[in-house]
Amino acid sequence: MDVAETSPISGARAVPDSRGLNLVRADPALAALTRLYLPADLAAHLEPHLERLGALAGGQLDALAATADRNPPVLHPRDRTGADEQRIETHPSYQAMERLAFAEFGLAALSHRGGVLGWPAPLPPVAKYLLTFVFVQAEFGLMCPVSMTDSLTRTLRKFADPALVARYLPGLTSQDLDSLLQGAMFMTEQGAGSDVGATAVRAAPAADGTWRLFGDKWFCSNAGADLAMVLARADGAPAGLRGVSLFLLPRQLPDGRANAYRIVRLKDKLGTRSMASGEIRLEGAHAYLVGDLGAGFRQMADMINNSRLSNGVRAAGLMRRALTEALFVAHRRVAFGKRLIELPLMRRQLVKMLVATEQARSMMFQAAEALRRADAGEPGAYALTRILTPLFKFRACRDARRVTGDGMEVRGGAGYIEEWPEPRLVRDAHLGSIWEGTSNIVALDVLRAARREGALEALAAHVRALAAEAPPLPDADALLRRALQLADAAQADPALARQAASALYHLATASALTWEAARLSDPSRAAIARLVLRHRLLPRDPLDPADPDAGALAALLPDPEAA
Repeated sequence: MDVAETSPISGARAVPDSRGLNLVRADPALAALTRLYLPADLAAHLEPHLERLGALAGGQLDALAATADRNPPVLHPRDRTGADEQRIETHPSYQAMERLAFAEFGLAALSHRGGVLGWPAPLPPVAKYLLTFVFVQAEFGLMCPVSMTDSLTRTLRKFADPALVARYLPGLTSQDLDSLLQGAMFMTEQGAGSDVGATAVRAAPAADGTWRLFGDKWFCSNAGADLAMVLARADGAPAGLRGVSLFLLPRQLPDGRANAYRIVRLKDKLGTRSMASGEIRLEGAHAYLVGDLGAGFRQMADMINNSRLSNGVRAAGLMRRALTEALFVAHRRVAFGKRLIELPLMRRQLVKMLVATEQARSMMFQAAEALRRADAGEPGAYALTRILTPLFKFRACRDARRVTGDGMEVRGGAGYIEEWPEPRLVRDAHLGSIWEGTSNIVALDVLRAARREGALEALAAHVRALAAEAPPLPDADALLRRALQLADAAQADPALARQAASALYHLATASALTWEAARLSDPSRAAIARLVLRHRLLPRDPLDPADPDAGALAALLPDPEAA
């Protein structure tokens, strides 16, 4: 932009609009990170698919998401003759997004079978979460049904009777919307949210070997799903977690009849408005026991942890979209004779957004790769996954609330108007810190992983292994010792859990960023890693002239259109 372009302008030209921007091309680090974390042949194969998804996310998909957000689902309890119908009507824009997510890109199927996106084998977690990261920059709500379908499939295959798996797996992994079976997780009750041991929905055994479920579930996302995992307490089971079992609840019985439960109403939500969340009343509904009686919480935890990882990925995607929009505006909006990007306070705000966004993205790749290794049975990988997942979910989801809010502020008054993406980003970001465990619950889960799985040792070994392949970070060893000590102290004083989780997250992401910098010969990622340590663990002004990385910040804030 030349000097003439910084002169006062008025009207529509004064309002930067990024509609149509390819969100993959606008993200200068994404291609290199994709090649780093995926095998070369797979990275090359996915490149055109990512390119197409980036164009959709910045254009058609974004427009569909905005329309679906303004036209939430409607519940039709009965048809016009008075017959029970229990039909959820979604807007055509939401249905178009379902075709993109489930059918064209196969996001719920690609981890479970070959053939999706033309790749002969199931795709690794890095590929799945990479595609999710781009998709969610346009649409957050639909990614919940996609994630739950994927997670339900994983849990079913891991714990259910093979005959049950054989019956439902083809539908769960179908890319044909007419035969697709979408999944859900019905866990929350009015008196049993995070306290799963308070579950009151009861399960009674039936003569045919199935079970009948009775009671109310209070917050059920993707309420019209074809299959749901449900926690219930078998008649005669003890109180607490030991009495909770896991059941598979089909919406339609094998003979074609509707199952005996009702969607009582849909929720009027702050965010994820495109996707139906509702209250379910179970009235003797047929269900199938999954795994061992009384082991429901342990088995559901597998699904929850998978969903928590997806939550972190979605938070990372929201932050990236907020940052891309903020950079686009800052490079074009003129105030006081200067572009916003030239103003010191604006640069400081953008750098803070950038640091949190890049931390989340590095953690996304690291956690996904750890999951791949754990599923392959690599020693120590499960313990690492077990702690990276709650760390990611805890910190990235909290950061997303701030980053999306700051992005709204960068756009100014227009950012508060529903025609622009920022209000949707802000509203959706707040849900990440609630579902699948609030911040407090997830921070305590970090301590539980440390205590039960030896996960602190696995994390320390992982951080040191990353550090061994990269130039040393200033004070990193001392900070790691302090963070581990804080985590140990939190076992005796759980009030320290959030502080400990934040410290561990910052150290893990700084180490990952440094490792990436060394592998990619990219000094900007090393600079971000140093900023993490100095300004998130040891808070200082990120634009302090005495900061050795202050001069490099301009290169970290490129114009998305020029990228």
